[in-house]
Amino acid sequence: MTPLRIGIAGIAIESSTFSPHRTRLPDFRVTRDEALLARYPWIQEPRPWCAEVTWVPLLHAVSLPGGAVEPEVYDALEAEIVARAEAAGPLDGLFFDIHGAMSVVGRTDAEAGLARAVREAVGPDTLISTSMDLHGNVSRELATTVDLITCYRMAPHEDAWESKERAARNLVARLRDGGRPLKAWVQVPVLLPGEKTSTRIEPAKGIYARVPEVEALPGVLDAAIWVGYAWADEPRCRAAVVVTGDDAEVITEQARTLAESYWAARDDFAFVAPTGTLDECVTAAIAGAKPFLISDSGDNPTAGGAGDVSATLGRLLEVDELRSGAVSGIYASIVDPDAVAVARTAGQGATVTVYAGGKIDPGPAGPVELTGTVYSLLRDDPVGGDIAVIETGGLRVILTSLRKPYHEIADFTRLGLAPAETDLVIVKIGYLEPELYDLAADWLLALTPGGVDQDLLRLGHHGVRRPLFPFDADMTSPDLTPELL
Repeated sequence: MTPLRIGIAGIAIESSTFSPHRTRLPDFRVTRDEALLARYPWIQEPRPWCAEVTWVPLLHAVSLPGGAVEPEVYDALEAEIVARAEAAGPLDGLFFDIHGAMSVVGRTDAEAGLARAVREAVGPDTLISTSMDLHGNVSRELATTVDLITCYRMAPHEDAWESKERAARNLVARLRDGGRPLKAWVQVPVLLPGEKTSTRIEPAKGIYARVPEVEALPGVLDAAIWVGYAWADEPRCRAAVVVTGDDAEVITEQARTLAESYWAARDDFAFVAPTGTLDECVTAAIAGAKPFLISDSGDNPTAGGAGDVSATLGRLLEVDELRSGAVSGIYASIVDPDAVAVARTAGQGATVTVYAGGKIDPGPAGPVELTGTVYSLLRDDPVGGDIAVIETGGLRVILTSLRKPYHEIADFTRLGLAPAETDLVIVKIGYLEPELYDLAADWLLALTPGGVDQDLLRLGHHGVRRPLFPFDADMTSPDLTPELL
């Protein structure tokens, strides 16, 4: 068997252009050398298909979703990837591990730019296989520059690592036998938030169930559907389909069929949970089954929100049942290093007054006055940094020094909190991640303001290509003929 040399590189972040947050170098976890190889299960525990493959780590940078990346940060990461690729010597292949929704201040189509730079560094004969989030965007330039491209098939992304491995496995297979495949690419002029396109429910559930069926057809290597990323304002932001393989007729027809099914279902996509204003959701939660979870969706840090929008916190502090302690609640969370520092200095059990949030994204509300007892403190959380919990009435408010999503029960229990025994848990999130979904006796999605507002029409998109659903609800049916790349 001929030995293969395959490089690994990528920059992965989901960036809201509607958030005033800016992503800087400390926001990225940058890995090189052995630390980069340690990211991938199929390298740490080699699969049979990895036989005679030498994996060449270049550079990978991944960040929690946030605002657009500062251009000098992007330029430095790209330059190092290019330099390492050129220094690595000839590569048979490259595994291009990206998200697909990175925005860079002042630029458009950042992933296509990165792919172009990588292509120039490794040369035209190196096969590039790309793994993406289904909330990424696939422009023609990106699809043309790389050789294989796929994305997750589940939202929530329970198949993320399975998808990455598929992209790497397909790359090895094509290097061993088959070479560069064809790609049938088509964009679908629909742009919807992930909370309306969860594969837990129809119509996304049924549409995505067809993807492995298409992949199994003779002449097809892979099939993928991208929802796109709704909170960036670029021409590439829209749904897309790519079917990869060797039979031009089959992959073209299947790409058309998948695209048409997505378009036909555009009016059927609905939120993954019942929705309401924050006040409506709180009223229902107080009367509902416990624990009741509310998704504070407009400032979801895992979609790109700043993480410090304070409007929800301000309203919760006015709810009589929470103020009196008749109802117990947890609010996760507000990023505010200054407020955390006050709590740390005062110490556990002390009474403090802080002005929380509204400093990165002051649009919906400025800093909120919060007076209470320091319930618990945590130092050096790997994601959130220093963390403080302030208790006021029945409400316990989590403050972090770095942006942190709260997805797992352990995120709460490490702070001495017991969400299963709490009446109302409010989390900055979109659809509930699996552990919280299983925890909730019931839940609602609050349509709150922020950089990832679910109401796309009030955000003010102007850079997307029109016509585009739902911005142009009465648009005529588009030509969904795939292009063979």
